[in-house]
Amino acid sequence: MAETAIFDAGGYRYFRGPFQYSGGVAAQPGFAIERVRFARPRPMVEGFRAIEAHLTALGRPFTSFCACELRSPAPFTEQGFIDFNRIYVGTLERWGIFRDDENPVARSNVCPAIAPPPEPSFEAFSYTVPAPDATTPSFVIAGSGEAPEGPGSYSERIIRLGDTSPAAMREKAQYVLGAMETRMAALGVGWADASATQVYTVENIHGFLEGEIMRRGAAPAGVTWYYARPPVLGLAYEMDVRGVPVQRVI
Repeated sequence: MAETAIFDAGGYRYFRGPFQYSGGVAAQPGFAIERVRFARPRPMVEGFRAIEAHLTALGRPFTSFCACELRSPAPFTEQGFIDFNRIYVGTLERWGIFRDDENPVARSNVCPAIAPPPEPSFEAFSYTVPAPDATTPSFVIAGSGEAPEGPGSYSERIIRLGDTSPAAMREKAQYVLGAMETRMAALGVGWADASATQVYTVENIHGFLEGEIMRRGAAPAGVTWYYARPPVLGLAYEMDVRGVPVQRVI
């Protein structure tokens, strides 16, 4: 199966992933991606309604929805994460996006360590708009933790499971940075195109911030560090990256 596919109804292409999300999206020629952050996180049901209202007001179809950023109360167990994801993709199926366990929408879902929301909530979302004169690429790469995709449980795949020593955190970051680069390369973009690089961890990143992130060119617009945990128990480090020309707060 090809790594990437085009979602014509949304005006974007995507890096294939598991049923709950794609690895990233990039606008097709003639389109651009815009991002909206909620002034306060919106619980899932309320958030989906607000997204519907926003897209309707813009005259954009629900299929233009291409990425979102979620906040959850605490890391899920593996089964809890599967159960949550099945609920989440139900709305995407109704919108005509999710079909046959193929999901083009990129996503990050992290758990704030301080003042988390009482239930899974939307922090932000992205969608495509017509942009016939766009000259720069726009994209959103989904969040990735330090667990390679593949068979087996998270506990079997997590790099240096249970180890948050400086050496382990560097190794975790190296893997995640590589995952970001693989996804970007498949979508035809790179670090130089990024407008935001986001890190999610409660562990110290200073031991590798310069050597692995800054000198790599992985933060041309700086690093936004969220004091938050990845969404599944056992994961300790997550990143995502985007290049989006227009952002709003509502």
